[in-house]
This record gives sequence, structure tokens and C-alpha cells, in this order.
Amino acid sequence: MLIYILRRLIQSIPALIGIAIFSFILLHIVPGGPAQTLLGPHQTPQRIAAINRALGLNKPLYVQFWIWFVNLLHGNFGYSYSFNQPVLTVIGQYLPHTIAIVVVAIMISHLIAIILGTIQGYFRNRWFDHVITTITFFFWSMPVFWLAIMVVLIFSIYLGWFPSGGINFTNGGPAGFVGYIDHATLPILVLVLATVASWARFMRSSMIDSMLQDYIRTARSKGLSELAVVFKHALRNSLLPIITLFGLSIPSLFGGALVVELVFNYPGMGLLFWNAANERDYPILLGIIMIIGLLTVIGNLLADILYSLVDPRISYK
Repeated sequence: MLIYILRRLIQSIPALIGIAIFSFILLHIVPGGPAQTLLGPHQTPQRIAAINRALGLNKPLYVQFWIWFVNLLHGNFGYSYSFNQPVLTVIGQYLPHTIAIVVVAIMISHLIAIILGTIQGYFRNRWFDHVITTITFFFWSMPVFWLAIMVVLIFSIYLGWFPSGGINFTNGGPAGFVGYIDHATLPILVLVLATVASWARFMRSSMIDSMLQDYIRTARSKGLSELAVVFKHALRNSLLPIITLFGLSIPSLFGGALVVELVFNYPGMGLLFWNAANERDYPILLGIIMIIGLLTVIGNLLADILYSLVDPRISYK
């Protein structure tokens, strides 16, 4: 397994290099630049040229990329134009907030999806299956920003249970932790609603397929109870598609977090990415893209490892 993990990590290096080249070129061919943003209404051709020289943006694109890439290999993500701080320092202030809501959302979403999908698959075409299918299709078809706005209207404005945005930065003590949970609840709820619907559908289909297999009929013919048939035989094999989605859910949830963090003014990577895009802060944008790319590689690798744990027939040698 260790050799397999090392081989996968080595194989992911060309993909990360491709992400770096593609994202660097795309960001730099977009019209406008950090000089125009920094100068605002006071921009002149001379001032723009001076700032571009100071930032090294007057050099050919391949030279800029090579300088940035070599620094990246040495762990230097660059210096933010708008924050006047190293990129890693800035990202380090925002990343924990996004990881907090994304990790909690993934755990809750998978738990709910597995429970709902298992029950739906077992009681397929019954009233419970139809009700849950209707609800999940509703949330599946709704845009994330619309869900976020509806959640704010219901739980913040009408009911007043949770704050509509921002975050409590009180440090230390239970009050700070409770305040943080208070502000993070609604963003987590939106991410869960936006993702659990699709995962429950996959789990339902996988559960139905498992219940129709020969080994299920064999288990029943041996006199096993229905609980043993479902939880010991059908559920374990039905988890394989969900594990695949787990690896893919990390980058998708980071993308969904961008919209959610904008609506709730939540200080995470999504809000940082949005502000950096408006400021043309290339080092911050490239740093976020590379970190999400790395998390995607790790997520897929983690999914492969979980695959072998759930299904002993799969061996990575």
C-alpha cells in the first residue's frame, strides 16, 4: 500500500504542473491587471508601467511563470499585492475557516445520504422512497446561492435563531467556541442541503443494485435476519460509489463554499478568492488554485485507500 501511495503521489505531479501552467496563463491573459486595480482613478500609463516593473509583470509570460514556479518548488507562494503579506500567511488565516465548514459538511452529508439512500433502496417504490425522492430532487435542482438566501430568510430573519453573516472572533473560552458554531451553522446547513441530495440518489441506486444480487438471495436462504442482510452484506458493497464521491466532493465543496461564503460574508477561502479576483491579486489566486488542486489529489488518493478497506477484493500492489 505504501508503494502504491508513493506511486500515486508521483503520478499526480504532472497533473499539478499542468494545473499550474494552465491557471497561470489564464489569469495573466485576462484583461486588466493589479496595477489598474491598485491605482484606481489615478492611473496613468507611466504609473501603470512603474507598478508592472516593480511587480515583475513587464517580463515575458514564460519568464514570470518560471520565476513563480521555481519559488513554488521552494515553498514560496509569493507575496500578496493587496494584503502586503506572504501568500501562505494570508491563506493560513482563511483556510482553517473553510476546512472547518467543508469537513463538517462532508461528514454530515455522507451520514445523512447513507441513511436515506439505504432506507430508500430497501423500501424502493414505497411512499417513503417517493417522499424522499421528491425532497432530494428539489434541493438537487436549486442553485446554491438561492438555498443560501432562503436559509438566511428562514433561520435568521424570520426565526432569528442564527446570525445572517460574519463570524464571531472571540478568542478563548466556551463563549468564543459557541459563537463560532453559531456563525458557521447556516453555511454548513447550505452545503449539506446542496450535496446530500445527489449523494442520497447515488446511495439509493447502489443499494437497489446490491439488493438484487445473488449473494443477497443466498444470505436470505441461509436464514439470516433482514438486518444482517442489509447491514452486513448489502450496505458494505453499496458504499463503494459513495466513497468515489467522497474523493470528488472535496474540490466541489470548496467551489460551493465560494458562493456560500459570499452570501454569509464568511471569512474562508471562497471569500478570499473572490476578493483576490477583484483585486487581480495573482499570487493569492494561484496559491488557492494550487492548494485546491493538491487537496483534490489527496481526496482521490484517500478514496482509493478507503476502497480497499471496504472491499477486500481490491488490492493495490
